[in-house]
Amino acid sequence: MDHKEFNEALEQIPVPKEKVFHAISKGINKDVDRSFRNKRKIITVVVTTAAIVGIIMASGFISPTMNKVLAKAPLIGAIFQGFDDTTGVDLVNQQAVTELNQSMTKNGVTVKLTSVYFDGGMVSITGFVNEKVDNGINEEGEVSFDVNFGQYKGDDDPWLNMSKEIMKGENGYQFQWKIQYPFNSLNENFTLPFTIHSINGIKGEWKFNIPIQQEKNRTVALNYEKEYADDEVSVHLKEILTAKASSSLVYETVKKFNDDHIYILKAIDNHGTVYRFGNEIDDEDSEQKDGYHSTVRRDMTKLNPNATSLTFYPQISIADPTVESRLDKKTFTLKSERLDLGLQVNDVIQNGEKLVIDYQLTGLPKSVSQDHIHHNLENAFLLVDETYRARIENEHSWTPKNHSISLNQVKTMDKATAHYQSTFELNGNEKIEHFKMENTVLLFNFSHFVPAKKLKPFTVQLPVEEDGTVK
Repeated sequence: MDHKEFNEALEQIPVPKEKVFHAISKGINKDVDRSFRNKRKIITVVVTTAAIVGIIMASGFISPTMNKVLAKAPLIGAIFQGFDDTTGVDLVNQQAVTELNQSMTKNGVTVKLTSVYFDGGMVSITGFVNEKVDNGINEEGEVSFDVNFGQYKGDDDPWLNMSKEIMKGENGYQFQWKIQYPFNSLNENFTLPFTIHSINGIKGEWKFNIPIQQEKNRTVALNYEKEYADDEVSVHLKEILTAKASSSLVYETVKKFNDDHIYILKAIDNHGTVYRFGNEIDDEDSEQKDGYHSTVRRDMTKLNPNATSLTFYPQISIADPTVESRLDKKTFTLKSERLDLGLQVNDVIQNGEKLVIDYQLTGLPKSVSQDHIHHNLENAFLLVDETYRARIENEHSWTPKNHSISLNQVKTMDKATAHYQSTFELNGNEKIEHFKMENTVLLFNFSHFVPAKKLKPFTVQLPVEEDGTVK
């Protein structure tokens, strides 16, 4: 197949053309950690992805669509291609990416910013850091940033809801941060200051101010409410915000139980187009007479202007309150408060530095696989020193170091009767100092064993202009 035939074949593929670079993206170690504000991650480079991009570009095997993008912004277009960022590629094509040329060097480490875009609720920043970062505390080929935005400090910075990607390039590393705009009122034009405090442990205080801008989002009002009386929840769709390359859905949920989570799995328009939903930002939470209200904004596929209706497919994940018992007795039973599930503890045995709990699960749905049960049993238990029990507000909180154990090794005794044993290392990475069974509380969460429940889909008619396009 010659170049012309290859390009013609690419043009016929019914997916975004940049997906041909999907294999390249496998060489990038993506760190999409939504709990970034709780734990800063190390970004590891696997292959020299930028070099691969260069080889493909030099070969001439690039479709005409790709050539258009790279012709408009050769450097930025190639970076977005390498990171498999379809939104960035689309925005480069629409000349909606701001190229930057801001650079700062501290202690031999140079950081250069190359681009920024703001589309819908997503801010993207790309840049370059030179190879001097390899002199830091990380392993060679690893890059980690300690960063804060605006006047925020530490992990309380709302801008740290971000994903991070990096790829090895010539004389350093290209990086991309994708940041969820953290506020419910979108400001289309502003300046975002940020400070990198250290890179790979090398301190420096790299300070930048970057211009953020996008055209005003187009708003499609929905104002549709769907109630699910049996599940004691309701969903109120408010609006769809559409930017140049993406859209966002704004909706409110009302729940009787605060920790239940209702989310939209997908939507399908009247043409059969499937819309996927991404990250969500909590805009507002409140407790009112009819329940717990939560307003969220979620990324979604760009709305087709010719769509006249959308069918939404919601799901609910039920949060069952954690149950507990002190280990001052060998046998006991724990019952779920909201689910028809139980934990029958048959025996608790301390054998040196190991604690073995023998138990059976009751009421498990037949649809739950053994792999799912086994995996979740490794995380469903928590042993905690009773002195520190009051410090745990919910199952997501952490107890002080050396006063709790969460991980265990699960052994299946009998699948038919859901009979298992869990072994806890009393002197491992997690431990309870001065462990005594009578002073230890066992906590168990049944929510791990109930899959999300699909709620009945509902269809919303979209407001349309006289020409048939969405208002």
